[in-house]
Amino acid sequence: MMYTDRAEAGRALALDLDYLRARNPLVLGLPRGGVPVAAEIASALGADLDVVPVRKLGVPGQPELAMGAIGENDITVLNEQVIDRMEITPADIASVRQQEQIELQRRARRWRRRDPISRRGRLVIIVDDGMATGATAEAACRVVAAEHPSAIVVAVPVAAPEAVVRVGSVADDVVARVGMRLGGVGAAYSDFHQLTDGEVSRLLA
Repeated sequence: MMYTDRAEAGRALALDLDYLRARNPLVLGLPRGGVPVAAEIASALGADLDVVPVRKLGVPGQPELAMGAIGENDITVLNEQVIDRMEITPADIASVRQQEQIELQRRARRWRRRDPISRRGRLVIIVDDGMATGATAEAACRVVAAEHPSAIVVAVPVAAPEAVVRVGSVADDVVARVGMRLGGVGAAYSDFHQLTDGEVSRLLA
C-alpha cells in the first residue's frame, strides 16, 4: 500500500509538479477518481481546476479491464491488444460504447462550468488516480489536444509501465510517481472507494 487515499496521493504528486507552477497550469481531473487527486494538485500549485469527462470501455463481463475509452467530440481510443486477446467483436465494442456515451454525456452536463475555462494556449495537466492501460488518459489527451493547448502533461500517482509508454505518445510529458505492480491501481490505496457525484461536485465547487 502506498497512499492512504486519493487526496494524499494528490499532495505527493503535487511535489513532482511544482516546477510547472510558474507556467499558470490548468489542472483537469478525470471524473470521478481523478478529481480528488487533481483538486490537491490545483490547490498546491495555485492553479485553475476543471474536468475532462472520459469513459472507459470495459470488456463485457470484465468491466474493470479496459478495451478502450471515449471522450467528447467523438473521440474513441481502442486497446487492440485487449480486443484481440479477449476476442472482442465489433458488435461488443459498439454496444459498450453506446452505453458509455450516455454516461459520458450525463457527466459532461453535470460538471461542465457555465463559463468553461479555455484550454487554448494553456499548459494543461491531465490527472487521474492511476493508469492501468492508459486508454482513458489517451482519450483525454486527444480531447484536449483538439483545443490547442501550449502543452499537455499527464500526471498520475501510480501507473503501469506500458501505460506510461502509450500516453507518452500523445502527451508532452508523463509524470507517474509510482510504478504499478500486480494488483491494479486500487492496490496502491488504503481507501479506494467509488466516489459519488456529490463528492466530485463539492471538490469542484
